[in-house]
Amino acid sequence: MSGTETTGIQAPSRAEYCVVACAEAWRDAGEVLASPMGTVPAIGARLARLTFSPELLLTDGEALLIADTPAVGAKAGNVEGWLPFRQHLTLTATGRRHVMMGASQIDRHGNQNISCIGDWARPARQLLGVRGAPVNTLNNPTSYWVPKHSARVFVEHVDMVSGVGYDRAAAAGPSATRFHRIPEVVSNLGVFDFETPDRTMRLRSLHPGVSLEQVTGATGFALTVPDEVPFTREPTAAELRLIREVIDPEGLREREVPA
Repeated sequence: MSGTETTGIQAPSRAEYCVVACAEAWRDAGEVLASPMGTVPAIGARLARLTFSPELLLTDGEALLIADTPAVGAKAGNVEGWLPFRQHLTLTATGRRHVMMGASQIDRHGNQNISCIGDWARPARQLLGVRGAPVNTLNNPTSYWVPKHSARVFVEHVDMVSGVGYDRAAAAGPSATRFHRIPEVVSNLGVFDFETPDRTMRLRSLHPGVSLEQVTGATGFALTVPDEVPFTREPTAAELRLIREVIDPEGLREREVPA
């Protein structure tokens, strides 16, 4: 039994399970730059740095490397370096970075779309644009965070490829596959990876309180589902204290993933 069950601490919320799942993406990552996009991934990266990945590099979200680990939204108290955009790109191209991006669409092979919805020639919705997604996916580990899991996001085919999935990387050849890796996809329902023979999406774990039927019903393609699907691991009492009192005392995580 974990400390959350023996010390009278309030049970973890869905958002806190998501935070722990995101943090696990950076477990034992070593001295690499964590680039979390989204509130829950930002909390997860800070949690990883304060626990099992102390060498992880963090920025203030702009151009400063920070030596301390401030609460989300708080100003850093100890700056250890300057990381302007050109140097950030160098880190990306040399693989010394693990980014957790969002996804407006993602398919069974891990192709991600943040550019547009509908036909590229005449889209129904214009989104962020490709940004750095192709370089991210071909040069450094790229995970994804989806706060609202639905069949509109988890689709059979993305409308436009921004981040490169396993099938397209393989089709492009060794220059594309050499450093290509998508460690995990975390949503408000569960955790997913691509550890299958054909590199298609697999359900790794369900968040407590979520059923398999909920996940498959909210996914627009057939997931690989193991015979026994574990639950996402529970945060320890120490991790809950860090999340609630140190990293996110304002409870911003609960706004991104409501109870």
